[in-house]
Amino acid sequence: MSTIADLHIGEIGYISEESLDSIPLKLLEMGCLPGAEVQLIQLAPLKDPLYICVNGSHLAIRKETAEIIKILKSE
Repeated sequence: MSTIADLHIGEIGYISEESLDSIPLKLLEMGCLPGAEVQLIQLAPLKDPLYICVNGSHLAIRKETAEIIKILKSE
């Protein structure tokens, strides 16, 4: 299964139900809930952090965190 870190710029995915236990509480409070649409907006020069859009909110998350949040890619 893919993670947020596997997305390419502009690509959209949906947070998987499996990741609920691994998503940090702070991100859950900001709307990173299972079923939420995630789009990769931009990568920092060293590919960390990642700039994402989750349900219309723009967030910057560490690559380490993005690698543990599983997603389902849209086809």
